[in-house]
Amino acid sequence: MGPGSVAPNGTCRWCFTRHGNAKAILTFNPGVKVIHYTHAEDYTAGELNEAFDHIPTSRWLEGSQWHALTFVGSSWGRRDTRYSGGQWAEWVREVTAEGGVVTLDMGPNYDPQAGPVGSLAAGQLKQLQAIKIALAQTGPPAGPWDLSALAAAPTWTPLERPKSDDVKAITFQGLAFRGKPTRVFAWLGVPKVKAGEKAPAMVLVHGGGGTAFDEWVRLWVDRGYAAIAMDTCGQVPVGNYGKWFRDDQGGPPGWGGFDQMAWHREDQWACHAVADVILAHSLIRSLPEVDPERTGVTGISWGGYLTCIVTGVDRRFRLAVPVYGCGFYRDTVFEGELEKLRPEEADRWMGWWDPSVYLGSADLPILWMTGSNDFAYTLNALQRSYRLSKGPRWLCIRLRMPHAHGGPGENPREIRVFADSILKGGAPLPVITGCGREGTNVWAAYSAKVPVVKAELSFTRDIGRWQDRKWESIPARQTEGRVTAGLPEGTRVYYFNLFDERACAVSTEHVECGVP
Repeated sequence: MGPGSVAPNGTCRWCFTRHGNAKAILTFNPGVKVIHYTHAEDYTAGELNEAFDHIPTSRWLEGSQWHALTFVGSSWGRRDTRYSGGQWAEWVREVTAEGGVVTLDMGPNYDPQAGPVGSLAAGQLKQLQAIKIALAQTGPPAGPWDLSALAAAPTWTPLERPKSDDVKAITFQGLAFRGKPTRVFAWLGVPKVKAGEKAPAMVLVHGGGGTAFDEWVRLWVDRGYAAIAMDTCGQVPVGNYGKWFRDDQGGPPGWGGFDQMAWHREDQWACHAVADVILAHSLIRSLPEVDPERTGVTGISWGGYLTCIVTGVDRRFRLAVPVYGCGFYRDTVFEGELEKLRPEEADRWMGWWDPSVYLGSADLPILWMTGSNDFAYTLNALQRSYRLSKGPRWLCIRLRMPHAHGGPGENPREIRVFADSILKGGAPLPVITGCGREGTNVWAAYSAKVPVVKAELSFTRDIGRWQDRKWESIPARQTEGRVTAGLPEGTRVYYFNLFDERACAVSTEHVECGVP
């Protein structure tokens, strides 16, 4: 029903629709948006032209069943297709996972000469089949990894060179590549522990252009952790950034494997890189100085991408910290790489290697770290990713955080505090317990073991590419366990940052206010 069907007080003028059919479902269409319109409706009408940015946070929207109505073709009633079956399947699966409902408009045939009147186009039916298959998938995703084999510590060998102070260069046996054995380079470091004690451990996953970094291992050893940093691209750390020497017994080169979709799945980069991380974890857990029940993983950029996949595959980790990297690659800077592939190849890549396939199986604590304007991974893709994981989560979204190895990606204080809180019993980061908006007034509630001493509202008035938006911040008002602020005029997106006495920041989810 249209808006005219509802009186100003919200009373339905057409309640006779329920007469004789108490199970009738009512909705009222206020236009192109998903909103709760009246208490008389059962479902939101949810008419949408571009649907993929709309994901519910729960089944209910102010008492109405969350529901979206959109079209499969280029417009209402059209028989062509505008997106791939994989894209539709990804969106519908994400919506229904949160309890939402989807209605898809398709174009019936009206020409008796072209076929049965009312029949649907073959291309659109094929896309419905892709959605059906995606919704039928239950339980952990079926990846290509033999997890029982990867859980055993690999054979490893210490090396004489390259050399580095206080850490050891090693290689360990990786997966076979094109039928031949491979070896993986890694730096390994173990702190000195007292007799009878064992150290926690961290697995460190490098990003694009990088390799295993000895200084990253030393950073964690100095904190009292054992640490291992492996190369995930068949390289050794000899050469220059982005131009490292390739091991003639290494696995496939990175990054992403977009150009490897014609290869056997088991030979592709993502398959090997994820296995490298799991094998490194098995190796460090096997060391006598390490407590195998106190391990974590962190990765930067492409390493964050791999960390996201690993969280849903290797259930032995106790925490994860993806820095920058996340899933939903069609919402990232790498969308262009997918567009270079044939549609069926792009869908296959998303179904095999996008972290969104695996994050729903992750139930460990995760700290998500990024910057407001990260060039590669948008806040939109990040939000869709962290909402998939089932365990406790923390966000840290720094304004214009640089994207890099070294200090920016390896050494934010929040990562150390988060790891210490779970693996060493240290004081945890503040916890966001709720947030909301009443008109132009917004708030967030929190609990904290270490006092929160400052709060800011970060906001942007811009729309368009996430990377290009100008973000600003203003002080927020703070009372015990609660922060509040007024939205500046023209705000399109906002979130709070809370800072404790250690200068550690935790963020609320970003909220989009919409465009008038």
